[in-house]
Amino acid sequence: MSSLLQSPEWQSLNALMLSDGTRHLRDLFAEQTERFNAFSRCEMDILFDFSRQRVTHPVLAGLLKLAEARGLRAKINAMFNGEIINTTEQRAVLHTALRASSDRNITVNGRNVTHEVQANLQRMQGFVEDVHSGRKRGSNGKVFTDIVNIGIGGSDLGVVMVTEALARYRQPSIKLHCVSNIDGSQLADVLEKVDAASTLFVVCSKTFSTLETLSNARIARQWLVDRLGSEAVSGHFVAVSTNDKAMDAFQIAPESRFTLWDWVGGRYSLWSAIGLSVALTIGTANFRLLLNGARIMDEHFLSAPFENNYPVLMGMLGIWNRNFLGLDSLCVLPYDQRLHRFPAYLQQLDMESNGKRVTHSGEPVECDTGAVLWGEPGSNAQHSFFQLLHQGTARAALDFIAPVNASSDYQGQQNLALANCLGQAQAFALGYNEQEVQEELQSRGMDTATIARLKQHKLHPGNRPSSILLFPHLDPVTLGKLIAMYEHKVFVQSVIWDINAFDQWGVELGKKVADSLVSAVEKPETGPVNLQGFLSHISKWRK
Repeated sequence: MSSLLQSPEWQSLNALMLSDGTRHLRDLFAEQTERFNAFSRCEMDILFDFSRQRVTHPVLAGLLKLAEARGLRAKINAMFNGEIINTTEQRAVLHTALRASSDRNITVNGRNVTHEVQANLQRMQGFVEDVHSGRKRGSNGKVFTDIVNIGIGGSDLGVVMVTEALARYRQPSIKLHCVSNIDGSQLADVLEKVDAASTLFVVCSKTFSTLETLSNARIARQWLVDRLGSEAVSGHFVAVSTNDKAMDAFQIAPESRFTLWDWVGGRYSLWSAIGLSVALTIGTANFRLLLNGARIMDEHFLSAPFENNYPVLMGMLGIWNRNFLGLDSLCVLPYDQRLHRFPAYLQQLDMESNGKRVTHSGEPVECDTGAVLWGEPGSNAQHSFFQLLHQGTARAALDFIAPVNASSDYQGQQNLALANCLGQAQAFALGYNEQEVQEELQSRGMDTATIARLKQHKLHPGNRPSSILLFPHLDPVTLGKLIAMYEHKVFVQSVIWDINAFDQWGVELGKKVADSLVSAVEKPETGPVNLQGFLSHISKWRK
């Protein structure tokens, strides 16, 4: 692609940054009484309020012109049509095919992948129904009451996030446990809680060779064998993988294997058979509703004009914040405890995708790329790191996320959460200026000297940009829309920066080095000379 920074669209935004970008949100709201109407959209039962972003009409128009100039519409079509857009790995990128309607014809290498997706979904549904009905039982005839999902990264984060978010939809007879960490403590805690005879293990690893996953799976297998015998393995283990040889060696029964495709990246895979544990936990009807929600957002992304397109608007606002306002992080703040793992899920989605330093052609990028994404449920965040965001020198953009109706039986509590959500967004935007501080302290009867001493400490600069995503209920359809919205927002930004959002070579190097050091940790004296100082402490302190 042509130079990004030298393009007239980028240059125009640079000029706007020096004028409009320096304006305070307090002034923008004072001048634009209809600012909410101009800078919010409400479609698909989601209100996207970006009126507290530091944008004006010229800035928004300039951002959308930049998207057009970078060929975003053609790139969106290329992704949905199955073209090879993951250029380093020569792969299509078709997580959208996993939730596409069954009558859509999507071909990869001459194959209609929609048929394969639907067939796999039907197999998942049959398996889940067999478990729920008791037709599929453990080796000694007990019904399954506990599911242990063993995976890491995309094979864990989505499963945990979705089942926590949709806790009210869980099957009452099934308890889900997720194991990802390699240190063994997480697995040990789970195995202490479950009965081998009524436990089903779901091993998720595309290659069936991921170190963390296979280490945990082997320990779980031995634990089961010690209690039920080796013949029980085939009845208590299911795998989502493409490595038949490895599954043979592990004794995964052919009917207990579910496939993946190379055109689905790990962080986009919860819609595939990686979501088997999700379907086992919330039921296939709700899992299909989750897919339906994502499909609604897909169709919106594919067809809506840019000025009303949620992922495009969200992505381009992120470009403005990252590249023009210099905000290097995005804080995601759900005001619903059910979404407490949503920020962690988005961390992988965003930072593993757009944490890149070269373009598609291998040239150094011309500007900063992916922001650091972090977050915590809003109420807890208010009592931990909001002090830094309100009055510190670190600068971040903010996404507030909240349902109107409670995900519990206590609507009064959710009303308090909503008041806090809106109140914090207002405070971040407008701040608390010197006059307001002066008036407050005077109203409390403080003398002039005390006011002078405290005034600077009470000031809040404001002008912290934020968006609010508001929706009626946190249900499977809405959650599907939210996840897909952030997926596509990541893609939008990757197009602007001309980077490949679908490879993850940065994940591989550390794993490769770790693999080479396993023997050194087990026998420290055999390790490299430059690590002997460290390894000697392992040797000295090992029990």
